[in-house]
Amino acid sequence: MIRLLEITNHAVFWYYLASNIAYLVMLLVALRTSAMHQRHLESHGLRWAGDTPLTPPITIIAPAHNEEASIRIAVGNLLQLDYPELEVIVVNDGSEDRTLEEMREEFHLRPVRAVYVAEMKSASVRGLYRSSANPRLLVVDKEPGGSKADAVNAGLNMATSPYVCIVDSDSVLERDALLRIMLPVLADPQGVVAVGGIIRVLNGSEIANGQLRRVRLPRKSIEVIQVIEYLRAFLIGREAWGQGNMLTIISGAFGVFRTDLVRAVGGYRASAIGEDFDLVARMHRQLLQKNADYRIHFVPDPMCWTEVPSDLKSLGRQRARWQKGLWDVLWSSRDMLFRKRYGRIGWIALPYMWLFELAAPVVEIGGLGTMALAAALGVLSRGFFLQFLLFGYAFATVISIGSVLQEELTYKRYNDWQDVGRLVSYCFL
Repeated sequence: MIRLLEITNHAVFWYYLASNIAYLVMLLVALRTSAMHQRHLESHGLRWAGDTPLTPPITIIAPAHNEEASIRIAVGNLLQLDYPELEVIVVNDGSEDRTLEEMREEFHLRPVRAVYVAEMKSASVRGLYRSSANPRLLVVDKEPGGSKADAVNAGLNMATSPYVCIVDSDSVLERDALLRIMLPVLADPQGVVAVGGIIRVLNGSEIANGQLRRVRLPRKSIEVIQVIEYLRAFLIGREAWGQGNMLTIISGAFGVFRTDLVRAVGGYRASAIGEDFDLVARMHRQLLQKNADYRIHFVPDPMCWTEVPSDLKSLGRQRARWQKGLWDVLWSSRDMLFRKRYGRIGWIALPYMWLFELAAPVVEIGGLGTMALAAALGVLSRGFFLQFLLFGYAFATVISIGSVLQEELTYKRYNDWQDVGRLVSYCFL
């Protein structure tokens, strides 16, 4: 029994050490990538992206379900984004409130007769509406499909642009977010097939008419910790994976995809729990099977702001759904593991997800239990415990602080020094 506890605790120690070393490598890669991105922005700026005739049209697809309280402002903000050629498709996914009526009154919707080809599977469409006030707005009214993926597929069937941008209707995009997220496409239109943007925590910030007026840190501890989580996940994790062309997740709240490729893989899988991860995994599979030369990019500064759970119950439901979605996609992609044809995705990205994402909760909870048991039996070595604190806790804390410092040195969104101080202090939690 004692020998088993020793072996288990040492295995957990090496697991934490390997995980933190991986994150340290990603932090170093992300710091270099962020610096390169800033130099690129300073040398080119954003104005040329909006002025050049080479900027491709984009269709924004925003699913909406029972959003009557916010739909007017949300859609109005999408129509005001800075981008030369923009189409906005709002999919009313079987709302039981006045979502459709609110849009009809605000944007003067009128029924249109158009050919709806259900190339991507979704629940049946009840009607199509075009705005008389702003012809760029199209509303698809459909039966409830039970998932965001089903609603996005209905929007994909009506999209007319070479690129689609998938957003959540309750998210807040900064005015120049589309111009920023399209920079990799403009730099390499043949190679870049998808781009993910960064998601930031909206809680605590000042909002007026759906526009972000001032970025502030939330007051609740559970929300502040999520701010650090998001900084680590995006500014370190996804930035590094994107640099290695191994990005496997583009957030469903803000991402751009080449329309023909999304349609070629069959659109979103309606039964997928983690539809954003699932789509990108199937895109990698399709392109690697064809030996295509492609890139799936990540841009760290086109900001999309979203509300995060503010209580443990909501947070628990969210994380349970994320974990189920992770398992669903990894299991369906298990045939890609360690196969030569799938390159770095099969040999590095997916094994990492299995080992350090899917297995992490089990290892962490099991490790806490075995260490507590070893301490209770009096066989927990003091030297081992100090090493565990140093390489498990302190190492991870330094990486969290690194993500906060990267944010402040590069993007400086938290201008109040008290907010920055709170962020750094919460890194220790």
